[in-house]
Amino acid sequence: MNFSGSGNFLCNICGAEAARPAEGFGRESASCPQCHSSMRVRAVVALLSQELLGAHLTLPEFPVMKSIQGIGMSDSPGLAERLAEKLDYTNTFYHQAPRFDVVNPDPADFGRYDFILTSEVMEHVPPPIEQSFANLFRLLKPDGVLIMTTPYTLGGKTREHFPELHEFTLASPGGQTVLINRRRDGTLETFENLVFHGGPGSTVEIRVFTEESLRENLRSAGFSSVHVASENVPEFGVEHAETWSLPMAARKLPYRAPVGDVARAYVQVCRRNEHIEEELARLKSDYDAFVASHKEFAETLTRESKERLDWGTSLDRELTVRTEWAQSLDREIEALRARLEAAHAERAAIEARLWIRVGRKLGIIG
Repeated sequence: MNFSGSGNFLCNICGAEAARPAEGFGRESASCPQCHSSMRVRAVVALLSQELLGAHLTLPEFPVMKSIQGIGMSDSPGLAERLAEKLDYTNTFYHQAPRFDVVNPDPADFGRYDFILTSEVMEHVPPPIEQSFANLFRLLKPDGVLIMTTPYTLGGKTREHFPELHEFTLASPGGQTVLINRRRDGTLETFENLVFHGGPGSTVEIRVFTEESLRENLRSAGFSSVHVASENVPEFGVEHAETWSLPMAARKLPYRAPVGDVARAYVQVCRRNEHIEEELARLKSDYDAFVASHKEFAETLTRESKERLDWGTSLDRELTVRTEWAQSLDREIEALRARLEAAHAERAAIEARLWIRVGRKLGIIG
């Protein structure tokens, strides 16, 4: 289903359909009502899908490919859980297990991962940042890819807020949070007017990158190609309003998809489609039988109804005839009754005249 140009978009994190915000997509605004994903997170997954599979798929559409190994750096639980369902993926944290420190990674993990996700992390990593980018390069397989986002501007060089950061802590004397740093030469310095991502007391911003400095850092670390994903993906609700702080993909070498996993995923899809087609055929057969049965029942009911209607009409005609016959009998009876009464009257008159003649003859009547 294509949502381009429509009023809706498809969340590529959870697969839910959602309404496109009237005010447009903010980079960090939660615009999916189901999983609350932001455009930044959806853009990261769209880029990961393109880099791993060569197409824009939602996470529910990802094939299960457990031979692809990756780590995330403090990804959201909703994203991490869905990635772990499809790939050999582990979400890591700086302050809790499973721990991962990009400044001092375990050398045993070098060359282990097919991909690394780092979203809104590198601006908080202590200097020198070049060391951390070099470590990310070492952790990837020869054809591995780094998918990252970090706030950056378009002009100039990276601006380090604390160039000599060494041993530091945050303190709040008088209610204002400051950063206290002991430089390598032992000098103490205090920094005010700190910038926090996530609100005061959360993660302090250590630097602001520029696009060019990010490219330089990635190339210096050894990455052969760097792609800034400025392309919109409207069907997934990825519509960039700015030309900065966009997702990036950095590769060591061109990626080769795991053919075995792709083939197995394809076979699973074919078998699933075959099963669905069989189920559809069975349901269609049941439906046709149901329709035929009800059609026969309807025809029988129609026929019986017509027979009953014909019988009722015939009975009505017969009742009409009998009613007319009864009414005719009533009229004949009334006529006979009238004739009988006339006959009785005539007889009475005759008898009266007869008795009168007899009485006169006998001299009884004068």
